Amino acid sequence: MMATTNSTGGGMQTKTIQEDLCSLSLERGSQKHLFYLLVVNIFLSIGAVLGNSLILVAFRKESSLHPPSKLLYRCLATTDLMVGVVSQPLATTYYMSIVYEHWSICRYARYAAFMTSYALCGVSLSTMMAISMDRLLALLLGLRYRQIVTLKRTFFCVGIFWVVSSVPTSSFIFDDRIALWYSSLGVPFCLVISIVSYTKIFHSLSRHQAQVKNQQQPSPPNALNIARYRKAVHSALWVQLALVVCYLPFVIVDIVISHSKTHSSHLTITREISFSLIYFNSTLNPFLYCWKISEVRQSVKHTIRQALCCSWMNSWMN
Repeated sequence: MMATTNSTGGGMQTKTIQEDLCSLSLERGSQKHLFYLLVVNIFLSIGAVLGNSLILVAFRKESSLHPPSKLLYRCLATTDLMVGVVSQPLATTYYMSIVYEHWSICRYARYAAFMTSYALCGVSLSTMMAISMDRLLALLLGLRYRQIVTLKRTFFCVGIFWVVSSVPTSSFIFDDRIALWYSSLGVPFCLVISIVSYTKIFHSLSRHQAQVKNQQQPSPPNALNIARYRKAVHSALWVQLALVVCYLPFVIVDIVISHSKTHSSHLTITREISFSLIYFNSTLNPFLYCWKISEVRQSVKHTIRQALCCSWMNSWMN
């Protein structure tokens, strides 16, 4: 079993665990678990790349969604695609260097995997917060929504998400406390805003349903299509819940580690498994888009048919 290490502070404890992984040999069982984990991440990476590439093509072809809303989903799909293209291959290299004890590669891969994953997770959380606020504004603003929530303003917000998530991540090389403080404040802020937004949305929808049932207030002409709006809210909420479910185990394990005076290889492997669950979210999201957004599902089906048809025609002509 890996030698135990004492430390003070959550950030130092987490950093010590990662440094031990790049300097000490794990027991045979733990090395086997890491090998299985890197194999799983390879398949998850392939799934994230293929799935999110299809989703991005589908969103480009889809014209029924409001452009700012579509931009937010495209931003989320882009971060998931980059997880599959960049973060997961780096994490796989990190695990492989531990299994085969290539310590010089291990340290560089560890920092690269952490920094890219940290930045992309920050963009994903911020984008999910923006999607919840976008749905709330659509309800509160009514006909003014399309005038206020414009594509230009949404682009500006997305740009801020990338800058705000990337700057603290790059500072990790010099002082990891900046990144740790950012996550300690940023993650709860994004989750609280999302929870408040969805709570207000469902409260307003329940009140509207009661008014319609009692026929106290007839719907004005050109009012918000409540049935379609409710469907869009449920789609966004499913994606939000999937993100929370995939991120929560890592948060719990990290809290346990930060309050533990010693750690073992089993606790370390548990942390890496929970981190891979975060990567799994990038592979899961395309399936949620296809399941909950009918327009995207139809566009994906059409894209797959076109690709298969072109492939069959090319093979027939050759």
